[in-house]
Amino acid sequence: MNKQQTGFTLIELVVVITIIGVLAAMALPRFAALQADARIAKMQGAVGSMKGAAAMAHAMLVSRGYAADFSGNPAAPDINIEGVDVVYANGYPDNTVIAALAGIAAPDYVIATPNATTATIQPDASHAACQASYGEAAAGAQPTYNVAGLTLANCD
Repeated sequence: MNKQQTGFTLIELVVVITIIGVLAAMALPRFAALQADARIAKMQGAVGSMKGAAAMAHAMLVSRGYAADFSGNPAAPDINIEGVDVVYANGYPDNTVIAALAGIAAPDYVIATPNATTATIQPDASHAACQASYGEAAAGAQPTYNVAGLTLANCD
């Protein structure tokens, strides 16, 4: 009685491992780029939150009878949105309060005020070039938003 062995030969195993290795080498760069894409999406969401918060604060200012280009902190009635005392610059939130109004806070973001009229946000301390900024409204204009830093190279 002959006993036959069944199973994979060494050549078959090597071929399968080689195929798996080639597939992994092709897929790995795609998964690595997903982190940068996720950071960009996170930052785009934050910019959308800032836009919504600025529009809401402006609408609240106008609905309470203030001039559309009001600057300063309204004394009476105090305009407080979600626990944030809003300070205005030309009718829109200034750079010191926009992040708080939009719900952007540490540790999820890094928030900086590089100059007197701009607020800059970053997804984390390790990706300083991956940034978006909010520029206070100039007289007769709306706030500006700069998303030029949201590239794969900056956010990787």
